[in-house]
Amino acid sequence: MNRRGWIVALAGLTLNLSLGVLYAWSMFGKQLTEAVERGGYGWSRTIATLPYTLAIAAFAVSMVPAGRLQDRLGPRSVATAGALFCGVGLLVASLGTATFPWPVLLGFGVLSGLGIGLGYAACTPAAVKWFPPSKKGLITGIVVAGFGIAPVYIAPLTKYLLAEYGVSRSFQILGILFIVFAGGAAQLVTNPPTALAAAKPSAATQKADSSKDQSWRGMLQTGAFYSLFLQYACAATAGLMVIGHIAKIVATQSNNTIQAGFVLVAVLAIFNAVGRVVAGLVSDLIGRASAMACVFTMQCVVMFSFSLLTTMTALLVGTALVGFNYGACLSLFPATVADRWGTKYLGSNYGIMFLAWGVGGVFGPLLAGACADASGTYTTAYYVAACLLAFASFLALTGQIGLEYRANEGELVISLRKPHRAGKARGPRASAERAESPEPVGRETPS
Repeated sequence: MNRRGWIVALAGLTLNLSLGVLYAWSMFGKQLTEAVERGGYGWSRTIATLPYTLAIAAFAVSMVPAGRLQDRLGPRSVATAGALFCGVGLLVASLGTATFPWPVLLGFGVLSGLGIGLGYAACTPAAVKWFPPSKKGLITGIVVAGFGIAPVYIAPLTKYLLAEYGVSRSFQILGILFIVFAGGAAQLVTNPPTALAAAKPSAATQKADSSKDQSWRGMLQTGAFYSLFLQYACAATAGLMVIGHIAKIVATQSNNTIQAGFVLVAVLAIFNAVGRVVAGLVSDLIGRASAMACVFTMQCVVMFSFSLLTTMTALLVGTALVGFNYGACLSLFPATVADRWGTKYLGSNYGIMFLAWGVGGVFGPLLAGACADASGTYTTAYYVAACLLAFASFLALTGQIGLEYRANEGELVISLRKPHRAGKARGPRASAERAESPEPVGRETPS
């Protein structure tokens, strides 16, 4: 293994540990709904969700230009800009008040959201390029695990800051801390001299790998992209819905008898991170599509039963499962994009795919907030999310069937794909097979 590659991977993990402030919004959101005399802003649950929702949208949208900038300018400058945007956004958010929410919406919702997108887009592509294909899922999981586990320290830190200093000062302190730590980690995020330099591939492997490298234009011409996009959006809806409301969910479903929402935030974060690493490792062995189908099915069952969880033990188990399954998606999808369309344009390609996460991130929290304001419970939102996950599982199970329209030939090609199992190639033939080109089984020419 390349020592420099591990430094880059750990730097990416550290940067994501800072950028994971997004997942601690549940603590801020709960405080903002408290009455002014209790240190809150007196906002409704729907309004308190808006900064989080805007941050998710800005995060997702910025991934497209951030990915392209990372491909062109290199990851260090993009990651540094992300650290600055995120920290400055938190400082701007500190200017908000109970009657003046715009600084929070602009600061946390837009500026920090953009910063998170810039930093996140730079980490994974850079780290993956230092390692051979057989480690693609594992390295992806390790790097993005930092983002998932961040609430383990951010949640109790935020709870302490809110209790001691209030909302405004808490934003200020976190903003300064993240500029320092995220900015420092960003300086170590770099690309190798050449893609896959750590692997020293054979000529046959190089030929197979280069044949897979497609830009976003080629990716958008494949049916696999749209299937994966829908799966990602459905999976993100459930995970981000719970993440954004977990503190309020605990209070609602326990009739305010459980006052330990920050503990659930930490549990969710731990299993979010574990899911990213485990899913990346397992998918290297059994294939991405098989791993996705398992994750979607488990999350579907959890969502259907989540409204029944009212005790601390039950909520701990349910939250852990939601975090694990959601985190798994954050390593499975970038690894899948790298498998199908190569690593050369991974920054821009995954940036476009990541828009699906933004769709789910906007829809899920708003759906949960609207349902809770209308009925006082989150049950309807759980059922909607469960149905979406069932649909995603169906798409994953049928994902071995590919559709591709070849405009130049006027043909619709139906193909069967072998499941991806990353491993060490044994000779030129095995290396070529790892390109995993779809095998056409039929054509239809549009009339």
